[in-house]
Amino acid sequence: MSDKRRAHGIFNINKPYGLTSHDVVAEVRRLLDVRRVGHAGTLDPIATGVLLVCVGQATRVAEYLMRGEKLYHATFHLGIETDTYDATGRVVRETPLPALSVEEIERALEQLRPMKQQLPPPFSAVRQGGERLYRLARRGIAVQLKPRSIEIIALEMRAWQPPLLTLEVRCSPGTYVRSLAHDLGVLLGVGAHVCALQRRASGAWRIEEAITLEQLRTAVVQGEWMQYLHPLDTALQDLPRLEVTEEMAMRVTQGQWVSIPDAPAAFPLRIYTPDGNLRALLRPADDKPGWWQPDKVFLL
Repeated sequence: MSDKRRAHGIFNINKPYGLTSHDVVAEVRRLLDVRRVGHAGTLDPIATGVLLVCVGQATRVAEYLMRGEKLYHATFHLGIETDTYDATGRVVRETPLPALSVEEIERALEQLRPMKQQLPPPFSAVRQGGERLYRLARRGIAVQLKPRSIEIIALEMRAWQPPLLTLEVRCSPGTYVRSLAHDLGVLLGVGAHVCALQRRASGAWRIEEAITLEQLRTAVVQGEWMQYLHPLDTALQDLPRLEVTEEMAMRVTQGQWVSIPDAPAAFPLRIYTPDGNLRALLRPADDKPGWWQPDKVFLL
């Protein structure tokens, strides 16, 4: 089997403007000739920056990659509102822009900082009634949007050059910066949409360490692409780790429950063999204290 077929890990890709997250996944799949590729945390086509692309069995830990807080640099265009809340949408309202002061904008931002719930944009991948909102919106079907729990950790103005407002946004996963733009436009009474967006960080993953698709293409041609593939368990560093015997690891990989009375109470629990290989994530067995059962098994 080729090295590509044995590859299991995570690429930190600097997504370019204009591509969907699925486009990036498709390109990585083509470059490596590997079927099992996915991403952790969607970026809209106009957005750039950190996109974590999982290869092989790393696709099974994408949920852990998506848990980290996000850092964005966003530019809002004030005075123009679109149906998608970004520059790709249809303009639904234009408002002559008054001479907004920095103080007025700061007062509006102050109202957004304590936000704990947010309505997603009508054009988004959120499911409602079993269907994606953007598909309903494209068919002209109006729905009552349901708020989502979020957290705005920091929201700071970086530049105001009318009509463009640049912000730094640190937020919980699941936060829509497009909705922040829309809400700010409503508070200021002028409308607004996102015209540029860069994800600077996702959890511990930073834009400074991200590689471009062109760098990956060159590395594949030169046979040096493995240097950019981060180990699968990089996504699991916040989980408790336990080293077990080869015999116990084998039982776990066969789906058997194991007794670990002194294991950390946190779930999931990472299980490693004495030579440092990740074998599984375990969870406590129901109604059987001290016993653990496989949640995810990795055959790397």
